[in-house]
Amino acid sequence: MKITPKKINAFMFFKLPLAWLSGMRVKKLNETTCEVFIKHKWINQNPFKSMFWAAQGMAAEMSTGVLVMQEIEKSKRYVSMLVTHQEGDFFKKATGKILFTCKGGSQIREAIQRSIETGEGQVITLLSEGINIDNIKVSSFKFQWSLKVK
Repeated sequence: MKITPKKINAFMFFKLPLAWLSGMRVKKLNETTCEVFIKHKWINQNPFKSMFWAAQGMAAEMSTGVLVMQEIEKSKRYVSMLVTHQEGDFFKKATGKILFTCKGGSQIREAIQRSIETGEGQVITLLSEGINIDNIKVSSFKFQWSLKVK
């Protein structure tokens, strides 16, 4: 199955209902980049009238995870994937529409290839940055992924 934004968004509706209800959607996906947007609304807000940090983290993780899923699918191998560590930094209140972008496609591809060649698991760190409609960075997340070809 070719992974597309439309298929991932449908997958969310059936398998990740919290993500769907939060308003998170995959906007763009290519070989190197995944963009996921989430809009601040009542269901994902905190008491300070901005987006809850966990909603931001969910969208950021999706931007990295979709790229990992895409590269696994392209490899035609069974690859286990697991987030083993996560860090987040917050710079400005997240209100309105926030776009999370990860540009780690080639890094993932290289890690899967190393795992195929060595038979050992690989650990990579992927960055996803959240930008508001004024092009101001509101948050930044790092996800450490463990990938191992079975």
